[in-house]
Amino acid sequence: MAAGSTVLLLLLPWLVLASHSPPGCKIRITAKGLELVKQEGLRFVEQELQNITVSDLQGKEGPIHYNISQVKVTDLQLASSDLHFQPQQHLVFNISDASISLRFRRQLLYWFFYDIGSINASADGVHIHTVLQLAKDEVGRLKISNMTCNASIARMHAGFSGTLRKVYEFLSTFIVTGMRFLLSQQICPSLEHASLVLLNSLLDTVPVRNYVDNHIGIDYSLLRDPAISTDTLDLDFKGMFFPRARENMELENHAVEPVIKETERMVYVAFSEYFFDTAMQAYFQAGVLAIELQGEKVPKDLEVLLRATFFGTIFMLSPAVDAPLRLVLQASAAPRCIIKPSGTSVSVSAFLNISLVPAGRPPIPLSSMAMETKMSAKVFLQGKALRVQLNMRRFRIYSKQSALESLALFSLQEPLKTLLQLTIMPIINERTKRGVQIPLPEGMDFTKEVVTNHAGFLTVGADLHFSKGLREVIEKYRPAPTAPSQPNSQPSADS
Repeated sequence: MAAGSTVLLLLLPWLVLASHSPPGCKIRITAKGLELVKQEGLRFVEQELQNITVSDLQGKEGPIHYNISQVKVTDLQLASSDLHFQPQQHLVFNISDASISLRFRRQLLYWFFYDIGSINASADGVHIHTVLQLAKDEVGRLKISNMTCNASIARMHAGFSGTLRKVYEFLSTFIVTGMRFLLSQQICPSLEHASLVLLNSLLDTVPVRNYVDNHIGIDYSLLRDPAISTDTLDLDFKGMFFPRARENMELENHAVEPVIKETERMVYVAFSEYFFDTAMQAYFQAGVLAIELQGEKVPKDLEVLLRATFFGTIFMLSPAVDAPLRLVLQASAAPRCIIKPSGTSVSVSAFLNISLVPAGRPPIPLSSMAMETKMSAKVFLQGKALRVQLNMRRFRIYSKQSALESLALFSLQEPLKTLLQLTIMPIINERTKRGVQIPLPEGMDFTKEVVTNHAGFLTVGADLHFSKGLREVIEKYRPAPTAPSQPNSQPSADS
């Protein structure tokens, strides 16, 4: 028994380490970013509270029968509001000393007198305290999993006029108290629906697992619940690409975990070498890291040089000397990304097969060369698309057959490098410049991006910008209405 406990204690650190999968992509939202979110969210809250529906109020006091109906919010003044982080998984939203102006229809029957008209009322000293709990749902998407809300109204008054004004003033205590209770009871349900239904529909626009192009996709599922401190909200995403032909492929992450220490900008996004390596691995597995040039597609100067280099071999193949050349360039392994403080580079190993393709005859191989290339990578954000531009730095070719042939191929090194720069690199950069979307909700973009390299990962610090309002996006993705449930009972006392 003791031996088993000892083994468990020895394995515990390894089990904890294994349960904490490092993210390929990490996003930090700071207090400055939350302030921008608050400004946009406050407009949304105002719109929701203006749509509050208050039940009719009716009753009888002695010979007086009264009915208050068609209650509508005409104005809303949110004097003071605050949105801040609360460890470990919460956002706290407070509204203090707000005022709500109302207008409703009155009906009064006093003996044989009947009066009808409208009343203007005002609720002052409105306080709302809400706490939103954020969590990862079953598919790995960030969601508002729970909400607690408290609302109170300090005072409420109504202005009465008309022939029966004195009667209304007598009833004002009952009417104002009832309206205050009914209004306070509608604030939290309205905000709860706005949070758990409408705002969650906005979070549904964040990409979790989607296709990048016809060959690969990306998995942006959250690895764990968000980590919230008093100043930051950190989200750990899987950040793994996969070939569409093998969507269940998993690549273990051995890269350095991104660490974000800065808080000056609104948002920071970090990408580890794993993020870029899985993209290149997915393309390699999809079989698209290859290109074939034949006949007229081979640059003329290179063709002349190749025919001169392999003249002896071609001459012995007479009369097929005039057969067109075929060049097949293919990666021999998935490229690797290396991120250092000095910059980002990509190492590529490939082979180049050169052959003749006589008409009506099988291809005749001339040479098979191994190639090693190192490219610099410029990583940047545009909108919320991560893009990469590659530029060739070092290039080397050698023969897979013999050192003597490697020496003979030395004269081909610069022409082949030029070939890659003129024909292959534009094709690669055309794919990479399309970019991949960063997991942000629709309508939210990055601005003023600054890229910083670290050992094993890079970070992008940026500010946030709402290209679309919350209301616009929510209305676009608003869930279909469901049949309202019947209330269990009517409240009977003031809170």
